[in-house]
Amino acid sequence: MTVGQNVEMQVKDGKLIIPVDLSKSFGTSGSGKSVIIASTGGNVAVPGHESAKVGLNVYRPLGKEGR
Repeated sequence: MTVGQNVEMQVKDGKLIIPVDLSKSFGTSGSGKSVIIASTGGNVAVPGHESAKVGLNVYRPLGKEGR
């Protein structure tokens, strides 16, 4: 199940699996300090386990020369 940008979640044998494609990017963050690779866009429920929540941000920091 896709949730947010470049984030998929599935539960297999009771374990949460979250594949993220690290080759993708979605532009710079609001602060301009990093490049967004993936995000759930806040807390989201785990499929089939709605009482469990995940909030995920994957980013690449930019050096001072990148800002």
